[in-house]
Amino acid sequence: MCTFTQKKLKKNITSLLGLLLFLSCKPLYQTSNFNLNTAPPTPDYSLSENWAVLPDQIPPVLEEVIDKGPTKKADVFFVYPTLFTDKKDSSWNADYTKESIRNEVIEKSAVFQASAWCKAANLYLPFYRQAHYRIFVEPYASQGQEAGLLAYQDIKNAFEYYLKHYNQGKPIIIAAHSQGSLHAKKLVQEFFDDKPLQSKLIVAYLIGVKIQNSMFKIIKELKTPAATGGFVSWNTYKKNKLPKKYEEWYKGGVATNPITWDSKKYATEAQHLGVLNSNKKLYPNSLSLEVIDGMVWSIVPKIPKRFLLSFVKNYHFADINLFWADIEQNAVLRTKKWFELNPS
Repeated sequence: MCTFTQKKLKKNITSLLGLLLFLSCKPLYQTSNFNLNTAPPTPDYSLSENWAVLPDQIPPVLEEVIDKGPTKKADVFFVYPTLFTDKKDSSWNADYTKESIRNEVIEKSAVFQASAWCKAANLYLPFYRQAHYRIFVEPYASQGQEAGLLAYQDIKNAFEYYLKHYNQGKPIIIAAHSQGSLHAKKLVQEFFDDKPLQSKLIVAYLIGVKIQNSMFKIIKELKTPAATGGFVSWNTYKKNKLPKKYEEWYKGGVATNPITWDSKKYATEAQHLGVLNSNKKLYPNSLSLEVIDGMVWSIVPKIPKRFLLSFVKNYHFADINLFWADIEQNAVLRTKKWFELNPS
């Protein structure tokens, strides 16, 4: 015979199970049908305000981590990753005119990612109508295909404007992360791969997505530190861990060693040049890595608050930060080599 306490406990458990069932059935994201008429306005790239960074428009917060220095002989065109993740926002594309969106692009991606290429080249970083994160999440992915196409059209428009008005014949680095790399891959396919502009490509850093050699006609993975004219790519995960979608999202993709920049399977802490941490300080000799099929395995980096990182398996958010100084040096090296091979 149940006591009053047992009955109350059963009631509470039943209520909790009902709540959990309700929550599990609720959509993860607010959503809506894609409608071009409700999308943010098309960016006009003749207006400097629609560029997060230009060589003569360096945000003060970016100057905290880079040495602005003189104008470089090469350019880097950078495409930032998905920052539009609000689960309560049913919009498919981010409104780049909003101050909150603009600040996030500058304070997160420009400072902690794009900055890695500023020593080698002049930085061009356009705002664009990035697609909401849910385009990568089922069952929303098929619903948001047009949002991804709209985002790429902005990047294409920005790059065409850059070529016509800013480039002036300089060699180019293409650099990007995550969603940005999907758009940058298309740029490489449309503008460089087996095209006259390929001769101006120093390197494409297509980071944080699965990239395969078969995606291009002529352009291939670069397997030595100073090689030019091709691409590098990697995805980072905690050592000895695999994501649930490893087979689909990672396996078979190019996995460049972002410390040695060659075909070596391992890199040691002594070889690592440095993590750019959230405090905007560099921490060299902080991690070792192992390259596996489609992925780079990293140990937990030896930086402040390392203990918190020990609970994180997916290092996608830090694909660039973890190897910031390594990327910086490599971009300088490849740019120098390009000019040696193409004397004016």
